[in-house]
Amino acid sequence: MKSNQKLVEEIKADYLSRREKRLSLERQWQLNINFMMGNQYSYIASNGSLREDDKQYFWQEKEVFNHIAPIVETRISKISASTPNVTVVPATTDESDIESAKLSKEILSSVYNRLNIADIQKSATTWCEICGTVFYKVLWNTNSGKTVAISEKGQAIKEGDVRVEVVTPFEIFPDNLSTERLEDVKSLIYARAENVEDIKREWGVDVDSEKVYSFTLDSNVSNLGGLGYDAHINKIANTEMSNHAVVIERYVQPTMDRPNGRLTIVAGNKLLFDGDLPYINDELNTRTFPFVKQVSNYLPGNFFGVSIVDRLIPLQRAYNAVRNRKHEYFNRSVLNVLAVEDGSVDTDALELDGLSPGKVLVYRQGSKIPEVVENPKLNIDFNEEEERLLSEFKTVSGVSDMMTDSYAKYTNLSGVALELLAEQDNERLATAIDSAKLAIKTIAKYILRLYKQFAKMPRLLKITGENNSVKMFYWSNNEICSDDVVFDASTDITDSLGQKRTMLLDLIKQGLMFDQDGKFSEYTRKKCLDLLGFGMWDNNIDLHSLHIERAKEENLNFLKNEKVEILPIDEHQLHIDEHTAFLLSANIKDREDYKTIKENILNHILEHKKLIKGEENG
Repeated sequence: MKSNQKLVEEIKADYLSRREKRLSLERQWQLNINFMMGNQYSYIASNGSLREDDKQYFWQEKEVFNHIAPIVETRISKISASTPNVTVVPATTDESDIESAKLSKEILSSVYNRLNIADIQKSATTWCEICGTVFYKVLWNTNSGKTVAISEKGQAIKEGDVRVEVVTPFEIFPDNLSTERLEDVKSLIYARAENVEDIKREWGVDVDSEKVYSFTLDSNVSNLGGLGYDAHINKIANTEMSNHAVVIERYVQPTMDRPNGRLTIVAGNKLLFDGDLPYINDELNTRTFPFVKQVSNYLPGNFFGVSIVDRLIPLQRAYNAVRNRKHEYFNRSVLNVLAVEDGSVDTDALELDGLSPGKVLVYRQGSKIPEVVENPKLNIDFNEEEERLLSEFKTVSGVSDMMTDSYAKYTNLSGVALELLAEQDNERLATAIDSAKLAIKTIAKYILRLYKQFAKMPRLLKITGENNSVKMFYWSNNEICSDDVVFDASTDITDSLGQKRTMLLDLIKQGLMFDQDGKFSEYTRKKCLDLLGFGMWDNNIDLHSLHIERAKEENLNFLKNEKVEILPIDEHQLHIDEHTAFLLSANIKDREDYKTIKENILNHILEHKKLIKGEENG
């Protein structure tokens, strides 16, 4: 018991030490969030705390003209739309490996739809663009999935399933802030606030609540506004959470002493878990962290990336200052500033009513008439500075006019010129896009490896085909033989639908889509429609695809040495092509029954050819 308590104290001390070292980064992230929300008169004081400026005069213009928010939103939209679908490459050309790769692809497609990975990625990218870094946690949830049994206590036993969570950078603490790659970190702490009742439900341990602070929205920021009005805006504030405790998870990479690594979980003053890393999710079939990192921009020699908001804050402050000074000038021009001799008029009435239209101004005989102080002309430097700052926003952020403005202004440019501009936009966001794509690919690999490790019982998978056909079959972990995940080039969304159409039409014009007989085959037509995103027209049955699927099923029957019947409705040439490709590409030569399989396939192909010849003669 004493050793457990000593371990708890060590973990908590390690967490506090890492948090102290990373405090300056947290303050910058909080400042970024405030600027994104519009609280742009906040700053980091010399003592490290976050403070807000107050108005110095009642007439001072202090409004926010937020350009950071639309820039970040545009970048998020562009990055999210630039992540293609993933597919799985078979380990070999063997038919079983090909079918395993197809199964893995269908599993990923099903999981991505069920977990709504697209929304998870958008949420993660939002954090990434504001703070510079975000993490995904890919874990196995034993309380998810279908109920497979009931325990003696009457509790449902689930089959378990994968889960993907977004982890903010505020919750991640590496052992070394100078280590750039997540894979090179020796130990990692994941700390989060949880309700003590949830901790009791998950771990069965009673934990005392402690002082836990979390970021919440506070709408009491009223130091904004201008002459005659106040403005309110939201900000990030620290709020104490009741009945909560900090759950600290410390992950340690495998070492010589502990080849499976180590995971220690602490909450309050209690030890919840101490054992091996739970997931076999590394490339070499070993255990590692269940986290995936995504960054906005890499910062050499730093674990955390840098946000574009960091660079935009000085520009935003300067832009707000220019716009507010211009509005103060306009206020003076409209409301006027009067020079009044002492005692010449009733100043109290003049201050109360001002110079209203048609006002009769009575002044003391012999005194000087009140006069309006002439304002100097607005310096042209104000307008030039405003335009320069707007241009600098685009230069620093990588967000051009094509991303934010209407395309109408580019109607005088050729298609090639527009394409070059679009490519330049993609290149400026290449780092953020590539990091997001790598994260999605790694998540897919982790998902397949978790199923390989835990999905030992047969599971039902429902697949919806192109013709609205539904296939349902059972699978288990031993059928996942490949986790070589790549991006599906045919669904790469970095090219818009218009760009795909242009490219495909150019290929057709060049004659590259025709077969050796100079014909545009039915198969090619279908693939062209798929690449354009149209798929099947209406809901008509695609006989071509159905014949190919039937031929592939026959190939599997050959492996089982089952009799394959030729139907009168078979498209013989399609069947011949599929059987020939299977016999040439499938790695079945090492099978004991290879000669039998080969003979059966060749005889089957010969029967198809005889039927083709008979139809031609008939």
